[in-house]
Amino acid sequence: MKKILGILLSAVLTFGLVACGNNNNTASSSAEEQDTNTTVVSESSETESEVETEEPVSETESTTSTLVVYFSMPETTEPDNMTVEEDNSVVVIDGEVLGNTQYVAYVIQENTGADIFRIEPETPYPTDHDTLVDLAAEEQDENARPAIAGQIENLDQYDTVFIGYPNWWGDMPMILYSFFDNYDFSGKTIIPFNTHGGSGFSNTIRTIAEMEPEATVNEDGFTVSRNNVQEAESDILNWLGELGFTE
Repeated sequence: MKKILGILLSAVLTFGLVACGNNNNTASSSAEEQDTNTTVVSESSETESEVETEEPVSETESTTSTLVVYFSMPETTEPDNMTVEEDNSVVVIDGEVLGNTQYVAYVIQENTGADIFRIEPETPYPTDHDTLVDLAAEEQDENARPAIAGQIENLDQYDTVFIGYPNWWGDMPMILYSFFDNYDFSGKTIIPFNTHGGSGFSNTIRTIAEMEPEATVNEDGFTVSRNNVQEAESDILNWLGELGFTE
């Protein structure tokens, strides 16, 4: 949890690609974890424009072969007077509100020197909690492929890609399916990480391997409960060390 402001500044000034995701210790349903509850997390387009305005990293700007990609939808950016659902979906550090998956992505990025890219929907998801929960279930039932705003323009330069997402209804959010449909990861190593409300990865690592059969998908991904994200930094660093990643 330390140096979160440094994480944010380095993400903005150095990498030009951003994302969002957070968490607090509560037991009710949250948008980041639809696996065990009828809940989902959301983030408004206003928040998107205020927090993240950078352009994708160009090949001439980047000097790393590692990329962190993540999708994260905190329900609020306000640290005070949160509802239970909002509290479940975010981490608050020194008054800064981060989404659960966003926080994990930032810790990985800071400690690997990777570039970072946030998956965002072309049509913003609704910010009302119940509406978003219903939409997430509807997308899953319809096997939808929500359009993604922005793209990775230089994927070929990356050998290793960390990919993070919340567990929604026991699966990846359907926008992750759009992401894997859009990019070819042949010859690359994919390292999954996720946040959840009790179901861990479910079968999502197997799903990624099926969608990207020519990639090497690391089965030892990092997964953390929304209740523990606030204290997860040391666990993330230990995991990165076991993988052989240090800045």
